[in-house]
Amino acid sequence: MSDAARVEMEVRDRIAVLTLQDPPANCYSHELMKQLDERILEARFDPGVDVIVLRGAGVKFFCAGADIGMLEEADPVWKYNFCLHANETLSRLEHTPKLVIAAINGHCVGGGLEVALACDLRVARKASYKLGMPEVALGVLPGTGGTQRLVRLLGKSKAIELMATGARFELDQAVSLGLVNQVLEGEDEASFLDAVLEYAKQFTCPKAAAMAVGHLKRSVQTGAEVGLEQGLALERELQAKLFASDDAKEGLAAFLEKRAPKFEGR
Repeated sequence: MSDAARVEMEVRDRIAVLTLQDPPANCYSHELMKQLDERILEARFDPGVDVIVLRGAGVKFFCAGADIGMLEEADPVWKYNFCLHANETLSRLEHTPKLVIAAINGHCVGGGLEVALACDLRVARKASYKLGMPEVALGVLPGTGGTQRLVRLLGKSKAIELMATGARFELDQAVSLGLVNQVLEGEDEASFLDAVLEYAKQFTCPKAAAMAVGHLKRSVQTGAEVGLEQGLALERELQAKLFASDDAKEGLAAFLEKRAPKFEGR
């Protein structure tokens, strides 16, 4: 990790933009992952944040995964704990009751794709770059949630094929596989970020019921991992919280009064 490496956070229009800043490839070390963990918690607790956007600095790389030099020098026990903390950090991102969008601006490979998979939605810059999980070429597996999240998204056979071959594929294939939700224009870093923020605004207050979006995200992310009855129970509990919210009262009143609702996220 270079001296300049960090995870920056900026809040714009109720959107927390988290930027992995470690050029040229925005690889993550343990220190960078600890900073990401802190920024996730900061955004989670901020009442002025409805949506989190996670991006890499520049337009060449979203993230190329873990710093290989760091891993080569570390002993097996340290590597295990590094992977454990990285898993905990991405799970915290996944479980945060606010919508999380990965803004893929460039190459998104290895652990970088694992980070993107922990986000709820993935939008990508229209350009030529690669995505994939080539860890098998290093004699290891995608160990930051890749084997678990990719199979849940694509199914067993396709996930195994992509990881076992270590394939690196273009954006159009990522779209056809369902890895990417939207492709946005953006010739440079600033214009792509503007496009992402415009996309993200549809999920923020006062236009959107951000609290409802966050709760339905939690219902899906957690409910999909348990049995149907447990998932339905979770859904009912979250719905009960929403029924008691100011936003639900506003939404129902606005519908009956035939006007646009103004949500406050509470």
